[in-house]
Amino acid sequence: MEISTGALNRKLAKIAAPIALQGIVSATLTMVDNLMVGFLGETELAAVGVGGQLFMVHYLVLFGLVSGTATFAAQFYGTRDMANIRKVTGLAITLLAGLGLVILLAADLLTYPILSIYTEDAEVKALAAKYVWICSPAFLMLAVSSPMEMAFRSTQQVRIPLIISSVVFSSNTILNYIFIFGKLGMPRLGVAGAAVGTICARTLELLLNLYFAFRSSNEFSGSVVSYFGWDKELVRRVIKNATPTTINEFLWSLGQTMYVAAYNRIGTTAYAAYQAANSIFNIFSFASFSIGDAALILIGEKLGEGDKEYAWRLSKHIIKVGITVGLVVGAVTIATAMPFSGLFKLSEQGRMDTFHILIVFGATMFIDVFCGLMITGVLRAGGDTRFAMLAECSTVWFVAVPLAFIAALVLHLPIHLAVLLTRAESVVKATILLYRYRSGKWVNTVIEDL
Repeated sequence: MEISTGALNRKLAKIAAPIALQGIVSATLTMVDNLMVGFLGETELAAVGVGGQLFMVHYLVLFGLVSGTATFAAQFYGTRDMANIRKVTGLAITLLAGLGLVILLAADLLTYPILSIYTEDAEVKALAAKYVWICSPAFLMLAVSSPMEMAFRSTQQVRIPLIISSVVFSSNTILNYIFIFGKLGMPRLGVAGAAVGTICARTLELLLNLYFAFRSSNEFSGSVVSYFGWDKELVRRVIKNATPTTINEFLWSLGQTMYVAAYNRIGTTAYAAYQAANSIFNIFSFASFSIGDAALILIGEKLGEGDKEYAWRLSKHIIKVGITVGLVVGAVTIATAMPFSGLFKLSEQGRMDTFHILIVFGATMFIDVFCGLMITGVLRAGGDTRFAMLAECSTVWFVAVPLAFIAALVLHLPIHLAVLLTRAESVVKATILLYRYRSGKWVNTVIEDL
């Protein structure tokens, strides 16, 4: 079958655009939250960044497990097997509920030892602890919300997660404003107020996901019981595929927190600038990385249908689109770095550091998009999760983490040059992934005989 470029681009846009908009909404409102906390001071902004590290690790491990199950959901959608899509979703919820309970207990009982990994500042640590304690129930809420979101996307109902995110994150911003600054008669809670707003928004997110999932118009709608009763072979294959993605995201996210540990050693102002730049850059990166989600959905669907040749040609086109998007978005990031860096209530040095970090992020954006597209999209669509894990984790831990600490503790580089040195990891990773892609070994159908 020949690929119609126009038709494919329209379908790609139809799926990727709502995912991109969802990411932009999420990232923009997260940035607004950071702006609100930033008005309290650099210490408060750093505290939210440090307190958020455990949630980032949890979310990315969760994303890894959900992404591993999404391979099956996307391929099952190729055969329109809704019963197995529900079972895959139910299995993911069960596994994540167990994980969430373990992390919740660790967050509540070992808060200070965990936070001590990321900062030596006692004031930052105390504020971050309050944030963690209030937000910790979200570990269990996300165990249900995230697999449901995966199921909506895999069945190409991408507007539903967009609607949910828009409502939830808008509510989060309003609630954060009320509780951080003590509006409408509420007490002024500062950093704790940001946590209160966040946990309220996560509760709303859970309720909305359940509402849409059990509507009769939902494509994979079914009874609660139909999400369970898994076949042993299905469980074995899902766990086999999802284990590398879960390990991948855990080790990758742990590596990201090591950057925090390294950059915090440069100074609180330097880390606050890094936190500000990250929150700004996420607006652009979420839009770009939607290509990876769309790739998993579209390529997975074709592999489920058994059309490996079409899936291969489809992947080549999507990679070209992804690199183009990365170049364009990177250029926009650089062009808007100066006005964006002035949004936060930082010192003059903090604002300049934020500006320079955004320049680094923008200049290397296209490489990041390629790597993200390959790992979360192309390779995972074909069930090649083990190689993706090895490629990402080895470069993070053997290249990026050592470089981050060398930059901070040995070379004593300013924060933007430390970030630039650490980005060398992306070049190494892109080279490895390109070799694997060209080998064609990632093209697999994981649902055969199920």
